[in-house]
Amino acid sequence: MRAGKLLSWPAPPLEWTGHAKAVSSVSYSPNGTRVVTGSRDKTIRIWDVQSGAVVGEPLIGHNECVNSVVYSPDGRYIISGSDDSTIRIWDANTGAAVGAPLEGHAGSVWSVAYSPDGRNIISGSSDRAIRIWDAETGAAVGKPLEGHAGKVWSVAYSPDGRNIISGSSDWAIRIWDAETGAAVGKPLEGHAGPVYSVAYSPDGRNIISGSSDRAIRIWDAETGAAVGNPLEGHAGPVYSVACSPDGRNIISGSSDCVIRRIWDAETGAAVGNPLKGPAGVAFSVAYSPDGRNFISGSSDRTIRIWDAETGAAVGKPLEGHTGMVWSVAYSPDSRNIISGSLDCAIRIWDAETGAAVGKPLEGHADPVLSVAYSPDGRNIVSGSFDCAIRIWDAETGAAVGRPLEGHGNQVQSVAYSPDGRHIISGSWDGTIRIWACKTVAAVGEPLDGHTGSVL
Repeated sequence: MRAGKLLSWPAPPLEWTGHAKAVSSVSYSPNGTRVVTGSRDKTIRIWDVQSGAVVGEPLIGHNECVNSVVYSPDGRYIISGSDDSTIRIWDANTGAAVGAPLEGHAGSVWSVAYSPDGRNIISGSSDRAIRIWDAETGAAVGKPLEGHAGKVWSVAYSPDGRNIISGSSDWAIRIWDAETGAAVGKPLEGHAGPVYSVAYSPDGRNIISGSSDRAIRIWDAETGAAVGNPLEGHAGPVYSVACSPDGRNIISGSSDCVIRRIWDAETGAAVGNPLKGPAGVAFSVAYSPDGRNFISGSSDRTIRIWDAETGAAVGKPLEGHTGMVWSVAYSPDSRNIISGSLDCAIRIWDAETGAAVGKPLEGHADPVLSVAYSPDGRNIVSGSFDCAIRIWDAETGAAVGRPLEGHGNQVQSVAYSPDGRHIISGSWDGTIRIWACKTVAAVGEPLDGHTGSVL
């Protein structure tokens, strides 16, 4: 896997079989309902996450091993890079090839990525070059970005799409201007081995890199200077690095069989012991209002409680969902936890005992993507893949009023206003809507302006 993805693949609820040879790359669809895999058997397969079933026929077209696969930001397309030196674009719904292969590399394509706006594609290759492609036409954009003295293992865009970073077997990281293709500053040097993974912090101020030298390094994205000392603790090569949404922590995956380590992004110190509990990817995390604990919802269908100071697991996993847990939140008084899952249900849990409180809240026709408590803790709001928002009585579990309908696509995020009078929702239809809790009605027109999904 490349930048920003954990090397450790979650244990699926079923054994997924279909590829004839090793799987070299995996990637989730943006909505989390599909997984795409690239294999040394030269094919790409799409899987349903909940059932583990193959979706459609294999995507066939590459003549060699498929090294990297990734979805477009809107989930409509899949791109793949292969040992046959080409990049291919596929329709994620039909599996059909879109246009001709993107040709230009003189060696294996190890890493592919979309720009944040989905307009361009970048690729890194064993020919030591990075190439930029127009995602719509497939045409090369400008000249190849050349400067590395070894294979380019990993490429990534900055959050604002203005820069590109690359990690190479020449032990260096390079920054490039995404518009002009010019190198920005000098190479970032300090690793004692090939750089397998690179990623930006969410604010774009820092770059994180993982290497075969077993270390993670942080760099100032503007000056290229190293920030602090290397983060050391893994006993094997670091294949994947990512930054927490608030930029305060870094997470890493390694071949040392430690599922993940958490690091303080400012001091570089390890935060607690390596977390070995979850068997899957944590899709959602949240702190308790008192700051004593945090919770995680995982692809292994469980919720786990952690001590925020020590990182130790608190009690046993909260089990009951039959699908991946997509969203978790604490009640304002820290007494209860709510969770939304791909099994279409919301569950309430006692935060102290871990016991389920009442029956699951059922009513959504599709996976529940977001849950939140009202400021007074009396109600719960949920957003779903079924395009609807529902309000629930937190004490009885009964639905409050009718569903809030108006979005033209899945509702990815919901939140209450601080005074509890309004709800806001963000959707894959590109809009934000405001709803009055008292009347259960939309307030004004949708807030338009985004050119992509509101997450």
